[in-house]
Amino acid sequence: MKDQQEIFNNIQRVLEDLFEVDPQQVTPEARLYEELDIDSIDAIDLLIELKKSTGKKMHPDDFKAVRSVQDMVDAISRLLNED
Repeated sequence: MKDQQEIFNNIQRVLEDLFEVDPQQVTPEARLYEELDIDSIDAIDLLIELKKSTGKKMHPDDFKAVRSVQDMVDAISRLLNED
């Protein structure tokens, strides 16, 4: 089980590695679409990469309400703490 800080660090690394987002821009409040320029195709790539690191299948429907980095951390945390 990962804590929220580990999940955040992983998301930050993935955003930097895949999308060349400056890690300084990745804050819990940062809005994925408006501030980090993550579009819907990027979001799918992000989910695929996060699946590799968590070992959990993430359903795109679970992420429809995700707007900020913290929303994503919370969604992944819930997923990892299931069962």
